[in-house]
Amino acid sequence: MKVLVTGGAGYIGSHLADRLLAEGHQVIVVDNLSLGKLANIEHNLESPDFRFVEGDILDVPLIDELIGECELIFHLAAVVGVKHVLTDPLQAMMTNVCGTGSVLQSACQHGRKVVLASSSEVYAKSTKVPLDEDDDRLQGSTQVSRWCYSTAKALDEHLALAYHRQRDLPVVIIRYFNSYGPRLDPRGYGSVVAKFVNQALDGRPITVHGDGRQTRCFTYIDDTVEGTVLSATVEAANGEVFNIARAEETTVLHLAEIIKDMANSSSDITLVPYEQEYGDDFEDIRRRVPAVDKAERILGFRAQVPLAEGLEQTISSFRSGR
Repeated sequence: MKVLVTGGAGYIGSHLADRLLAEGHQVIVVDNLSLGKLANIEHNLESPDFRFVEGDILDVPLIDELIGECELIFHLAAVVGVKHVLTDPLQAMMTNVCGTGSVLQSACQHGRKVVLASSSEVYAKSTKVPLDEDDDRLQGSTQVSRWCYSTAKALDEHLALAYHRQRDLPVVIIRYFNSYGPRLDPRGYGSVVAKFVNQALDGRPITVHGDGRQTRCFTYIDDTVEGTVLSATVEAANGEVFNIARAEETTVLHLAEIIKDMANSSSDITLVPYEQEYGDDFEDIRRRVPAVDKAERILGFRAQVPLAEGLEQTISSFRSGR
C-alpha cells in the first residue's frame, strides 16, 4: 500500500514512517521542516519505498497531488509547542485548521482514508478523571493564546467528523497523550521529557514549572505508533475518536526526579513560575488522565511500555546521539 504521512519528518511521523516501511508499505513523507528534521528520516532516503517531499500542507495543489497518489493518509502535520502557539497564534491556527481542511477535502475527493492526529489538549480545562473520548470539553478564553492549539485541534476533529457523516469519508481521530522517546524535540508540545533529559545530561538545572505537582500520563513512542497503525486497520474505528495513551499518572516533579536519577545527573531541580517563561496569563492543567478502555475494546490497543522502561531507552538514545 502507498501511504502519505504529513509531518512525517517530525518526531512521531518519522517513527510511524519507519514502522510502515518495515511492514512493506511505500511511504511518502511531506514536511516543511519548520519543526520536522531531515535527520529524523535520512536513514530512509535511499530506500526505493520511501520518498520525501519538502512542502507545506497549506499548498493545496501539492497536497491534492500527493493524496491522489496514495491509498491511506496519516495527517500529523501541525504547529505544536506552547511557545510556538503563544508567539505566533495566527500561524498555528492557519496551519492546524486550514491545512487540515485541505487534507480532508482532497481525501474526500479522492476517496482516501484519513487518520487524523489530534491531542489530549482538546480536553482543555476539564477536571474530570479519567477523560473519556465523548466527555464535554471546558475550553479556555479566546483572549488567552495558550488555548489556540486546543481550539484548533477541536475544530480539526469537528471537520473530520463532518466529512465522515456528510460525505462518507473514512476517518479516524486519535488523541495523543504526551508521547515521548528517541527523536523527541524539546521545542514540541508536551516535550517536557526531552527538555528534562537534555538538562540532566548537560548538568544544567532541571526546570520544573509551577509547583511540580501537576500530573500527566506519558506514552512511549512504540506504543504511540502501535495505536496509530491499529487505528488505520480496524474497520470499526471509522468515525470514532480514541485516546492513544498509557494511563500511568505521575507528577512532573517526580518525572524530573526519575530522569535525574536515571541519567546519574548532578543537576539541581528548580521550580520556575509559569509566568517567567510563558507570560502572566498562562494557564495550565493540574491533572490529565486518559480513559483507555475504548481503544482497548475496539482497536485492541493497550500501551505496553512502563514509564521507567521508556525513560531508560529515551535517555540512552539522547546520550548516544551527543
